[in-house]
Amino acid sequence: MLCRLPLRSDPNLIVGLQRADDAGVYKLRDDLAIVQTIDFITPIVNDPYSFGMIAAANALSDVYAMGAKPITAMNVVCFPSGTLDIEVLQRILGGALAKMDEAEVTLVGGHSVKDDELKYGLSVVGIVHPQKIITKSGAKIGDKLILTKPLGTGILSTALKAGRLGDKTLQKLTEQMTALNVKASQVMVSLGAHACTDVTGFGLLGHACEMAQNSGVAVELCCDSVPFISEVVDFAEMGLIPEGMYANREFRSDMIESAGEVADFMLDIFCDPQTSGGLLISVSPLVANKMLDQLRQVGYKEAAIVGQVVDRPESKVILL
Repeated sequence: MLCRLPLRSDPNLIVGLQRADDAGVYKLRDDLAIVQTIDFITPIVNDPYSFGMIAAANALSDVYAMGAKPITAMNVVCFPSGTLDIEVLQRILGGALAKMDEAEVTLVGGHSVKDDELKYGLSVVGIVHPQKIITKSGAKIGDKLILTKPLGTGILSTALKAGRLGDKTLQKLTEQMTALNVKASQVMVSLGAHACTDVTGFGLLGHACEMAQNSGVAVELCCDSVPFISEVVDFAEMGLIPEGMYANREFRSDMIESAGEVADFMLDIFCDPQTSGGLLISVSPLVANKMLDQLRQVGYKEAAIVGQVVDRPESKVILL
């Protein structure tokens, strides 16, 4: 693992490779730190413009999860120029630029390589006060856990590739994945969230495990409270699920406990690798309902309180 390499010590490095988090944080001044991240993905939908928007929103999300403001970005492009027309790339970049404009992020450059498989994403720089960073490590016993977006994007994307997704569901899927987490980040910062992570490739359970492990606590998730895109159930029940789900279930199996019976297809949904997923926020129970109300007011209509932080046993996620 990278964290076992002989890394250079730097007193200004606030968040680095020593503990998994959503982005790196480096202090420039006592009142200013930069947040750095990079993410690129293969196409999730067929429309190049929509794919560009999704990839940009996905990359920006790591900065929002840290409670920071993204300010600049650079394109990361792997493009099969021998098999795809350059217009496809232009539409991808156009969609991404539209999403960056919405986020008030300035594109400053990028890098491209010829590749057999199309990939696109962003390297992003954000800013934050060094004492106002929100990481995965701050969850406190008694906190409530809020999830801002419903689950299911990985399964629905798999159904799309199989030609099984209807137009209405595709529109719903695209709208969710192109939605920025900026307003959710602003709400959680204003109300003093203790910890946060965005739910992406490791699925809800994988990212909840990281939060529990980093914070030295346990997490209880109420299965009936977790929001998911309604159409995802049929596909999960028929086994139309992404390959990454199996790896997610296997990797964290020793940390997951069930207090009752949980349907196997629901575990698949909870481990479904998300693209441009929502934020999982740990916040004091004194302001949890207020945060939930504000999140819904600014557009996260399906945001929900999905669990709580407990002191038994450490580094476990317990399904209720």
